[in-house]
Amino acid sequence: MITLDPARLEQALARFEAIVGAQYVWRDEEARQGYKDAMAPRDPMSYAPRGAVAPANVEEVQAIVRVAGELGVALWPISRGKNFGYGGAAPHISDVVMLDLVRMNRILEVNVEMGYAVVEPGVGFDDLYNYLVDNDIPLWMSAPAHTWGSVMGNALERGVGYTPYGEHASKVCGLEIVTGTGELLRTGMGALEGAKTWQLFPYGFGPSWDAAFMQSNFGVATKMGLWLMPEPEHTLNLAMSFDRPEDLPLGVEALRPLKLDGTVQANPSFGNIIRNLAVRAPRSEYYQGSGPIPADVLEQARVKSGVGHWTFSIRLFGDKAINQINAEKVKSAFAHLPYEFEVSEWNRGEPLRGSGSPTPTLAALGVVDWLGGPGGHLSFSPVSPFTGAEAWEQYTTIRAMYEDAGFDYYGGFTAGQRYLNHISMIVFNRNDEEMMARANRLFSNLIETAAARGWGEYRTHTLYYDQIARSYDYNNGALRRWNETVKDAVDPHGIIAPGKMGIWPRRYREAQT
Repeated sequence: MITLDPARLEQALARFEAIVGAQYVWRDEEARQGYKDAMAPRDPMSYAPRGAVAPANVEEVQAIVRVAGELGVALWPISRGKNFGYGGAAPHISDVVMLDLVRMNRILEVNVEMGYAVVEPGVGFDDLYNYLVDNDIPLWMSAPAHTWGSVMGNALERGVGYTPYGEHASKVCGLEIVTGTGELLRTGMGALEGAKTWQLFPYGFGPSWDAAFMQSNFGVATKMGLWLMPEPEHTLNLAMSFDRPEDLPLGVEALRPLKLDGTVQANPSFGNIIRNLAVRAPRSEYYQGSGPIPADVLEQARVKSGVGHWTFSIRLFGDKAINQINAEKVKSAFAHLPYEFEVSEWNRGEPLRGSGSPTPTLAALGVVDWLGGPGGHLSFSPVSPFTGAEAWEQYTTIRAMYEDAGFDYYGGFTAGQRYLNHISMIVFNRNDEEMMARANRLFSNLIETAAARGWGEYRTHTLYYDQIARSYDYNNGALRRWNETVKDAVDPHGIIAPGKMGIWPRRYREAQT
């Protein structure tokens, strides 16, 4: 692995100071503490960065990238660094300078007529939500589970929210990118000087590149167009709980036709019992023993807390009359199950509330307190086909691995159009080194087991980029080699986020041989 020469690092940081001002450049322990993984499953200092710089505009980003290329100093771009469970603000390797884009926090445009926003990387979900509300703009953003992160960062990492626009990556339309040589380009119709449709038509002319800059290290995104949903007249929420774990396949099979035909446009999530209990109280309130909570104790906690082994909500958005018709269709699809939907409604003009609305929340972060002490979690996120049989196989396989390793299974299945995102979390105490070692072993074993069964992860912690990239092994890793070819062409100095998603520049690959 390439080691960053201290003299060259200091030369780069001094030149960065001339670009952004000394107050926006950090060195040594200040940088290491400021950009470590706050929920790391191992010593966070083992891959903390060597420095950091925070530009205020795209011209400063370009200047920083050019200096970095000249000196061979790698940069690790982040938007806000709130990607917890997947690595937070920390880089993949320590010999980098963080390129912190949090000062670039302008909402550049909101077009009400066409329903889109143009944002910089540092714009958070709270920022966009407040802007829309304060300016009485009848557009909704889609909020993920944790809303203190970056709107752009979440979309480029393919994060998910809970309105019909919840597949955030699919709503990106037009990016501005600083390349590895410091050049500025715009994707799609933005490549036409003076284009009127940059945020309207996502493809442009020739190859379409928006998706290539998602979960990649091919450049630094400095502007993003994002489609927003017109505020609906009405929302209707149908919530159901299953008393038995084995009801999961029945729920998945009932939901799939409703997703395929467009009756349900949002992304329902089947959350398991631990996910429901963890936001109510710490584990010690339910069980004092070691190892996973026994099934009989879980059942007692379920009954006492009034939650299901699986809980989910189907949310309908749009005209009230149409929602009511679709609600009857949903009820009919689930009529063979021995449960009733709890129905709630929202009408335009009423206060926004609850999951499924654009209202920001951090409630889901309560999971880190499950074990008490300084908590942390690793998110494991394989994708499965949208069938009850596959969901059950994945659930039973992964739950057994969690419990064999001594952990409670915390997880859920979020429904896409034709797939399920199975997002589970290994929750651990960061003061317990033995527990963290078990968590890391479990995570590595989960990757191997999932790959052997044809389940690929769609997103992962920075520590596991390489193992998951290797699991995508068709034709001896043809896709990895393709990514490396593109990386070498667009970032010839190999300075933008080396190793992100397992994509290493040539100079790093050669150093490893």
